[in-house]
Amino acid sequence: MRKLFDIKFILLIALLCCGFIACSDDNNGEVEEPEQPEPVTGDVTLYITTNTRSLDFATKAVDFSDKSNMSPTTINLEPETRYQTMDGFGAAITGSTCYNLLQMTEDNREKFLKETFSPTEGMGYSYVRIAIGCSDFSLSEYTCCDTEGIENFGLTSEETDYVIPILQEIQAINPDLKILGSPWTSPRWMKVNNLTDLQPFNSWTSGQLNPAYYADYATYFVKWIQVLREYGIDIYSVTPQNEPLNRGNSASLYMGWEEQLEFVKNNLVPAFKAASLNTKIYLFDHNYNYDNMGEQNDYPVKIYNAGIDEDIVVGAAYHNYGGNKEELLDIHEKAPERELIFTETSIGTWNDGRNLQNRLIEDMREVALGTVNNWSKGVIVWNLMLDSDRGPNRDGGCQTCYGAVDIDRANYSSITRNSHYYIIGHLSSVVKPGAVRIGTSGFSDAGFYYSAFENTDGTYAVVLLNSNSTSKMITLDDGTNHFSYEVPAKSVISYQWKK
Repeated sequence: MRKLFDIKFILLIALLCCGFIACSDDNNGEVEEPEQPEPVTGDVTLYITTNTRSLDFATKAVDFSDKSNMSPTTINLEPETRYQTMDGFGAAITGSTCYNLLQMTEDNREKFLKETFSPTEGMGYSYVRIAIGCSDFSLSEYTCCDTEGIENFGLTSEETDYVIPILQEIQAINPDLKILGSPWTSPRWMKVNNLTDLQPFNSWTSGQLNPAYYADYATYFVKWIQVLREYGIDIYSVTPQNEPLNRGNSASLYMGWEEQLEFVKNNLVPAFKAASLNTKIYLFDHNYNYDNMGEQNDYPVKIYNAGIDEDIVVGAAYHNYGGNKEELLDIHEKAPERELIFTETSIGTWNDGRNLQNRLIEDMREVALGTVNNWSKGVIVWNLMLDSDRGPNRDGGCQTCYGAVDIDRANYSSITRNSHYYIIGHLSSVVKPGAVRIGTSGFSDAGFYYSAFENTDGTYAVVLLNSNSTSKMITLDDGTNHFSYEVPAKSVISYQWKK
């Protein structure tokens, strides 16, 4: 028994000695320190998301290098080359979104909205889109003047009980929030079946605006902007019609380019001027491919060429449910003095919308960086929040859409963050309203996409996508300072640093 104990004792001593030698080898006898976690403060702040969520909008930091930059993977910033000034990034605050937010506890809702909209404690979402009247993600079908006669204009309970309270909570978090308004339909009493027969068309879906009511409909816009101002909500911009070439939405109105020219030039613009409104007007607000209607190609350019106010009608808005983002570049080249914004895209069952491994990469490339690098001043995705059953939704509208985030209907607490939440957050967290997109040179490998910006607060920002299956050490150089960081495989990384 004693002999067995001695053998065990000798083995224990031997193991301890081996362990000590292993730890102290090549270290002058000193015990090796455990690996330290990456710093979260430094010259450069970074936010990183991988498509597996191994890094989930993780905050990192790195310091400037004091060594000469010899890296072959250097992106050089060229601030002397300047493109568009950015207005902001965000999502749609629909009736459905507001309903879901208001089912949350007050504390949970405040926490989520702060994480999303705070420019100092969150992602800094800065631009939202709301409906003028109902959308296909409202709790019912309605306009703000469903009784014939423009004197009967008034807000409904959807605005006063849902949308306005949420907007006020968001504005308390981000007072500089920009708001874009778009109608899905005019009041039904203003509709006709077509512009030849001019027969009444009492339907939420399709129809056209009766020219006899162009002036009243312009007044409708003015009244809507003015009444929201009474609630402390300023409308930064509007579009005359959501998806004017789409007759099939649950709430919709067809408006070809010639109709929009007549309505906007001779009615909406004069009404805005008479009311001393400085709200911007963006034309079109529909797909890159003009729903394959040849006569509607270059819709906003046709209106510009016909002659229209440049101070109020500042540009055009686009969606991506058909066509290619390169249409933005084409329109910019045809009308370089006008602005472009991207106002709607959705994920859903048709594009594997909850699969972050696929969607993060594609949506970052096509929607976020793709539109910005083609002159878009703003990027707005569709519903900020839907529930786990893709609602509330209505017959005739999209019943297969997911939100930028989805909240569990079982508890209105558990939230799944989808690709659209991240792609907007990666822009808004480092690219602030008023930033100017600037030039770059140097590193350009397949699978890498990026944009660089100069903010008004004296900082630079870069948003970069690595869609490859391997990581790569990337160096950023602004001409004064440079630094390197290993960009993970299939990830998005946002950088911000002071000049």
